[in-house]
Parts: sequence; C-alpha cells; structure tokens
Amino acid sequence: MAFSATFSISSSSSFTLSRKIYRPFLSQNVHSLKPTSLKASSSTSGDYSTASVVEKQSTPSKVRSFCLQTGNWQWKFKENSINIYYEKHERESPDPSKNILMIPTISDVSTVEEWRLVAQDIVQRVGKVNWRATIVDWPGLGYSDRPKMDYNADVMEKFVVDLINAPDSPPCFSMTHVLTSVFFWTLHEVPKHIFLITILMFMDESDLVIFGGGHAATLTVRAAKKNLVKPTAIAAVAPTWAGPLPIVFGRDSSMETRYGLLRGTLRAPGVGWMMYNMLVSNEKAIQSQYKSHVYSNPDNVTPGIVESRYALTKRKGARYVPAAFLTGLLDPVNSREEFLQLFADLEGKLPLLVVSTEGSPRRSKAEMEALKGAKGVTKFVEVPGALLPQEEYPAMVAQELYQFLQQTFEPSD
Repeated sequence: MAFSATFSISSSSSFTLSRKIYRPFLSQNVHSLKPTSLKASSSTSGDYSTASVVEKQSTPSKVRSFCLQTGNWQWKFKENSINIYYEKHERESPDPSKNILMIPTISDVSTVEEWRLVAQDIVQRVGKVNWRATIVDWPGLGYSDRPKMDYNADVMEKFVVDLINAPDSPPCFSMTHVLTSVFFWTLHEVPKHIFLITILMFMDESDLVIFGGGHAATLTVRAAKKNLVKPTAIAAVAPTWAGPLPIVFGRDSSMETRYGLLRGTLRAPGVGWMMYNMLVSNEKAIQSQYKSHVYSNPDNVTPGIVESRYALTKRKGARYVPAAFLTGLLDPVNSREEFLQLFADLEGKLPLLVVSTEGSPRRSKAEMEALKGAKGVTKFVEVPGALLPQEEYPAMVAQELYQFLQQTFEPSD
C-alpha cells in the first residue's frame, strides 16, 4: 500500500488535547492530535461507526500528543481471507516503543471500543518506557469481517497465534513511528547505520505485552502455555472461561445436546436471524445484559452504548460467533481445574497480572477469585466493575495496568 506523508508545524509550543471521534474504516489511516503533526494515509473507504461509548477520560501524569492509526490486517484461515480491523495508539516520538496488544472480551457485542480509553491513557504517560498499544477485533466480531465458519476455541486461539507471529503483525510494527523518525533523523542528519538499527528495533517482536479481557485472556494464556506465543507479560482482565449458557446450566450431555440445537438454529437461514433478533439483536436485550452483568452500575449504561452495540449486531454475518459463544464452543477449557492449570503452567515463565472485579456476576466472580494466590499469578488486584471494567472504569483499569508495566519493565534503581 502506498503512503503519502504530510508535515505541518504549529508556531505555538502549547496545544490543547481534545476528544476525537474514532471511526473504523477499511483502509489504513493515521490521525494525529497535535498541532506539530505527521499524517500518513492512503485513500479511505468503507463504513463508519459511532464514537467510543463511555465518556470517561483519565488524567495521565503528563499528557503528550498521540496518533491513531486504523487499518485492516488480512488473516488467511483455510479458504477464507478475513479483514481484521485494528487500531494503533501511540505517542509521537522518534524513540522506539514497547508494544501492547489489547484483545477485547469475546461477546455478542465485542468491539475494540472497550479498550480505547485505556489505550489512550497508557500511551500518553511519560516514564522510562514509551508504550504503543494495538487493539484488534476478533474475526466474526466488532468491525472485522464475519464469514460463516465453524468458530470454536481452537479457531480463536489460532487467530491470536497467527496475528502475533505474522511478519506483518500490526502490534509489532508502526509505520507512523518509522515516518516520524525519518523526518526527525533527516533534520538532524543522523548516520545511516543508526537509522537502520533503530528501524530494526521498531520491527522487534520480542517485547510484546498482551492485555486480554474475559475469554481473550484465557485463550492467550492457553496459547502461551503451548509456547505458540511468547509474550513478555500478560494481564488478564476479568478473565472467564465459560460461555453464558454453560456457566449457568453446566455441560452435561443433555445440556450439550440442547446447546447444539440452539447453535444450529441460530446459524440457519431465515429462522436463525429471527431467533438472533429476539435473543440478541434488539436494544432492550442489549440494555438488559449491560445493566445486569456487563456493567456494575446501571447508570453507566447510556443510550449511546446501547445504540453503538445494537449497530454491531446488525452487521452482515453477526450471528455466527455469538451462536458459538453463547453455547460454549469458544470456551478455552471445560472446568475450573483446567482453568487454574493453564495459569499454573506459566509459573516462573512470565509476569502475569489478574484484574478481578467487585461487581461481576456470582459465578464469574468465583472463577476470578479462584486465581487469587494461584500458582502462575504474579499479581492479583480488584477494581470496580463487572465483566467489562476496562470500558466502564477505564481510568482505574489503566492505572493498575500501568503500575504492572512499571513494576515489570521499569525496575527501581
């Protein structure tokens, strides 16, 4: 893809950071929120969504300008070539950065939007390490393509593995950083060998930290246990392992048969859409689930949230992943014992933070609490919220995550 670069320099050294409405689209773009800015873009096309829905902004210790780059990464799976939507948040700087991959909680309304404010918060903080955050949508969810496939936990794990290990992996390379650095080095006549070494540093995959919510956290831990991915640290935010129906009704043979019937009905033409619209794709159902277990404070569920999530459920192919998730096909394990063993198998291999929540549904909270003091868990904290604390209380979650990053990568002198 060809890029064009435009530089604009403000005469004032001060600036005001304003909230920007982020709109997904199907080509790669870089947005800068600074008067002194670099913008690199190709032509834009595609559909546009609403803004991030929770209007809560944290206040980092010192605000720096940052860029937003959006685009699609091509995931080739069997006969499918699937557009995976991603957003890259980074502070403008000629210095190399370490990478964070943020993976949304799997649900029928899963979206990159849930991590946006956390990403903005962390990348603007000034410390010994510059952080760059990439958020991706799952295949079949959010603003990614939603082909009709047989989605299961193995498919979703393979997606995470392929995304991280691909040569063109979005979390591990930043075109914005390269273009900014070219401009900086040209002005300062930096020697070519230093230029080349630093470019290689920008492409380094060895410093990837992964933040995952819900099932995403557990799938990441499962992949790391198998040595399919090798992150330097993992943060599991409100980690879960059982889908909505299995965690309530269990997984005995009679229930598995019922889950299969429901799954087949949801995937069927005609009647599948009718049932999906009744169970999932209506504003009352979305509002109800957010107030009952997604958020801990019903007052935080605004009309904007409901409208945004409702729009996601109307996208082409929207019902296939929810059909698998609701009925347990995306569950990484089948029991608490297996859940705990995943974490235990990472003991001594990497730092692992678990962020539990005060207001999670009783059964989900019990699984999170089982990780308190568990083998393999480096640090356990609790924050307000339910199943989506990174969206409902982004400032508090960002603070815990940043402290974890500091403790792990910025040891005190």
